[in-house]
Amino acid sequence: MSLLVTSARLITIPAGTDDPGFIDRGWMLVENGRISALGAGDPPTGTRADRTLDVAGAFVAPGFVSSHSHLFTSGLRGLGVAETLYGWCDSMLGTTAHMSPEQIYWSTVHGALDFLSHGVTTAYNFTDPLQAWEPMVDGRRAGTAPLRDLRYHTRQADGCRDAGIRFVDAAGMDVTVGDEDEVFARFAAEVAHTRSMNPELALGSSIMGQVQWSPHPAAAEFEVEAMRRHGVTNQAHFLESPEAVGHQQSKFALYRDAGALGLGFVFGHFIQTTPEIIDEAVAGGAAMSWQPASNGRLASGIALVPEMIERGMRVGVGLDDQACTDVSDPWQNMRIGIFAQRARTHDPRSIMPEQMLRLHTLGAAEIMGVDDRVGSLEPGKFADFVVVNPLSPDVGPLWHPVRSYVLSMTPRNLEAVYVGGELVNAGGASKNPLAAEATARVHELPEFITDHGHPR
Repeated sequence: MSLLVTSARLITIPAGTDDPGFIDRGWMLVENGRISALGAGDPPTGTRADRTLDVAGAFVAPGFVSSHSHLFTSGLRGLGVAETLYGWCDSMLGTTAHMSPEQIYWSTVHGALDFLSHGVTTAYNFTDPLQAWEPMVDGRRAGTAPLRDLRYHTRQADGCRDAGIRFVDAAGMDVTVGDEDEVFARFAAEVAHTRSMNPELALGSSIMGQVQWSPHPAAAEFEVEAMRRHGVTNQAHFLESPEAVGHQQSKFALYRDAGALGLGFVFGHFIQTTPEIIDEAVAGGAAMSWQPASNGRLASGIALVPEMIERGMRVGVGLDDQACTDVSDPWQNMRIGIFAQRARTHDPRSIMPEQMLRLHTLGAAEIMGVDDRVGSLEPGKFADFVVVNPLSPDVGPLWHPVRSYVLSMTPRNLEAVYVGGELVNAGGASKNPLAAEATARVHELPEFITDHGHPR
């Protein structure tokens, strides 16, 4: 099947340059789910396609990529609003501790469809670990909570697949449960399940790094060994909370000394840093995922992103989850990031709109290791794109179109979302046949929560 997109304000985000690749009036040809050609003006004479989509001057841009997400949280918005990270986790993850594999499946489907409805077509997805959440005490967990059945993880991966979002599946190793052989066998089974899926949706497996939380002294060594055995990446929530900062910072050495930094390692959040930690992370080859809306919602702080980029760190942007951003709006996320950095630095050039857009598309794909397939509109990549109409509602003249795309667009302007050249959402309405059931299942959660104690 083929699709020809015409009369588009193309934003391509090409690799290897800081230029956003804006084409004021262009076209794009999609064949068998991938971009085969694009250019300015009208398509070359003789260009044919099974379908033609005339967008009449709307923006056509890459689907957003979220380099840090928890899609299972979609039914848990509005919790822990008076709490920082650990108290918020008690509210949110204290609820999922009682959920079944089927409940977490439908919550994940709902979350993935919600991302797609907001133009997010690829997500690095942290699954809720098999070991249930435990409250943090002085920045530490006991590591004694019970372990859930393997299906609790595999059904979350199934939920992403069935929703039709592209994803990297991240699983925790829960190294305090079982002996070494059991830990590695469990993780191997999780990786095998994800790798058995269609590789055009399941883009990869990864480790949900747990050293920040784990009391196990060799947790970093376990994770590094799994990275080497399975050829997977690792993203760790790290230096996020303003609590127990000294204890958090002391754990950086565990990853560094275990040799994790050069193996496709990403620090998620990375707020409570020191200059020495940043320099060592850059020197080791690690990247960073920035979640500006989440960091504000949880009062975590503002990461020193411009300084990290200046030092050579690769940075991507994530939406985090619906339970700590509440609305899966990438435009809101970008603006919060821009405004927070400008307020902190007093420098309007510290983050420019076109740079922020790159971080939430190709930059996120780069740190996830999937930029060969997603993150930009370039021949050979998957045809994942959004159609965004600046006239509905009208934002006025487009003095600087790419900057207006970042600063003035909202989900109200989002007319359509395409994955692999196929329409998956139009005007906020999902085309997925599971959408209605996902909504119904998620709305059953309040009754379930009542039976197990109200979250805060």
